[in-house]
Amino acid sequence: MLIRGKAIKFGNNIDTDQIIGAHHLSLPTIGDMAPFTFEHYPHFVNCFARGDIIVGEDNFGCGSSREQAPAVLKHRGVGAVVARSFARIFFRNAVNLGIPLFECPEANDIRDGDFLEIDDDRLCSPGAGREYRIEPLPVFIRAIVESGGIIAHLRRKG
Repeated sequence: MLIRGKAIKFGNNIDTDQIIGAHHLSLPTIGDMAPFTFEHYPHFVNCFARGDIIVGEDNFGCGSSREQAPAVLKHRGVGAVVARSFARIFFRNAVNLGIPLFECPEANDIRDGDFLEIDDDRLCSPGAGREYRIEPLPVFIRAIVESGGIIAHLRRKG
């Protein structure tokens, strides 16, 4: 799985309410909520393009277990999420929706706007001349993500 995109960088403890505010959860669809993704982060609002890679530091996706947070990321076309660590429920919800997630101990060193390439267990920033170690996805999680999410995966296994 080859993923290429610009890094949109965040820090520690990015919670689900920062991804999509609770006051938007009453909107009828994920498509209606998606324009408000990271609404208080101008570098996301002004710079994000489909396929870009969200980069966080520790505990990305903490807070409530709302599935809408990874759902709006998927709807917006996030290519992957890279972080030093993930909140467990966010990680599972994102995998269930087919979003590739990668733990990277050196995520702090990635700069906002760096062009990134992810290929299996390799993450590099060609422009910065850097390569970062990432934890490869376990085979069963990779199969779910490559299927487009848990429902698509189960349908394929049929």
